[in-house]
Amino acid sequence: MSDKEKVEELKNEGNVALQSGKAQAAIDLYTEALKLDPENHVLYSNRSAAYTKQNMYAEAYDDACKTIDAKPDWAKGYSRKGASLAFMNRYEEAKACYEEGLKYDANNKQLLNGVADCKKHLTGPAGSQPIGNPFTGPGVMDRLSKDPRTKTWLENDPSYRTLIQDLQTDPSKLATSLQDERVLTTLGVLMGIDLNVQMANGDPSSTQNSKVPSSNNPPTPKQNGAAGSQHDSHKKAKTESKAEPDVNLTEAVKLKEEGNAAYKKKDFETAIDCYTKAFELDSTNISFLTNRAAAYYEKGDQESCRKDCQKAVDVGREIRVDFKLVAKAFARMGTSYAKDADYKQAIYYFDKSLTEQRTPETLKKRQAAEKAQKEQERLAYIDPDKAQEEKNSGNECFKTGDFPSAIKHYTEAIKRNPDDAKIYSNRAACYTKLAELALGLKDCDKCIELDPTFIKGYLRRGTILKGMKKYTEAMTAFEKAHELDENNSEAKEGVTSCMMAQRMNRSDPEEVKRQAMANPEIQQIMQDPAMRMILEQMQENPGALQEHLRNPEIASKIQKLLKVGLISIR
Repeated sequence: MSDKEKVEELKNEGNVALQSGKAQAAIDLYTEALKLDPENHVLYSNRSAAYTKQNMYAEAYDDACKTIDAKPDWAKGYSRKGASLAFMNRYEEAKACYEEGLKYDANNKQLLNGVADCKKHLTGPAGSQPIGNPFTGPGVMDRLSKDPRTKTWLENDPSYRTLIQDLQTDPSKLATSLQDERVLTTLGVLMGIDLNVQMANGDPSSTQNSKVPSSNNPPTPKQNGAAGSQHDSHKKAKTESKAEPDVNLTEAVKLKEEGNAAYKKKDFETAIDCYTKAFELDSTNISFLTNRAAAYYEKGDQESCRKDCQKAVDVGREIRVDFKLVAKAFARMGTSYAKDADYKQAIYYFDKSLTEQRTPETLKKRQAAEKAQKEQERLAYIDPDKAQEEKNSGNECFKTGDFPSAIKHYTEAIKRNPDDAKIYSNRAACYTKLAELALGLKDCDKCIELDPTFIKGYLRRGTILKGMKKYTEAMTAFEKAHELDENNSEAKEGVTSCMMAQRMNRSDPEEVKRQAMANPEIQQIMQDPAMRMILEQMQENPGALQEHLRNPEIASKIQKLLKVGLISIR
């Protein structure tokens, strides 16, 4: 059974398993098929569906991305990716993915339904007056850093940054956060209004929180009595405390900049020391850890690099930082493993990174690691002793006429010792016996490439070309064998038989021309403007031939044209 047939069989078995509710069995079958055909977009799509059934949405997303990479114009890939994103509550991204798929299939029902479903989640129940998440979008952090009401919190209060990140990733938390005056102030900055004032004055749009005091209009003792006065004094002290610059955060940023400068100068020890001190002052900023990991990487301390990356991921998950920062940490970990030639682990962490954020740079690194892993496995598989055993087994099969089995043994021998020219020659002989001339010719070419002095490679190449009725190329091969061994009878007979075949074919000028022009060397000669001019001169003035033959290069080309029968001298 060929690999193609095996892949089809595994895919069908996986489909049956998935339809029967056996999602894990389906995943295993699709995975086995992908080992044989790693570029099959249908297999990635089907496995994505199986992962979804198992509630393994990150894996489903990754396979959906691979589906799109393999076949960008296939709508189902976008349907799979959109579904996995929706299951992870990333509705904005899911909607964009569905809409991207509609560019290739505008009437696809799954994509259209996906867009509609995402819109429902993004806009809320019917009859409401929803707005988009005001905490996301371009320029949000820039506006907060410029407004004096939020600038101090942003620069000096780490909990405020965490609060904003939470609201960016999960807007549903807004309803439970409105009692925090910082949230109301931030909304006011982003929406261009002062919500604190509106709510203090009884804005009907939020009766539940209308009792929240405004920082601009604090309740007076007359309104709330002594308790109100105490509350007002306490809040004033608290606000003043927040307004004070956080020395630790300021110093941490300064240390980071010093670390960056040292890193650029390749002073990695100093850079590591600066990043370490910065993280001690601000343990919520994981960029200090990823920067320190980069310094460890350049220093050659890959273990410390990976520890910092993992710590950055753990801290980032805990405080819910932007997924792009987590993706960066995973990618750096993958790069570190690739540096140590541990490509399996490198691919694992690149995949983790791509699940968080799919970037061309990380995808390229993953592909390079996969290629390096295959080469590593190929080299590890080389074993000349086992290659000789397989070659001997192939020879025994060849003698008994079992050519398919001989090919199998020779192929294994080539994997074990890919630089042995003789094995390619032996396999070429098997292909010739089975009339697989194109495959045999390819093996002969490889044989000659590995050992240009191996006569049998030229003899077998000549025999195959003769069988393909490419007499000119066949004669060249036999002549090369004759040059290597003037006493080789097979080479002499090959040259003679090719010449006779050419003479017989010259009764049909069109056939002569067709065969001659199939030779790349002849094509190159006939396409040379200088040679065409010479041939025209020879036709008009036969005496010009003698003059041109004095030039060794031109004489060689004319002889080749004479040999294939494209020109003749009377």
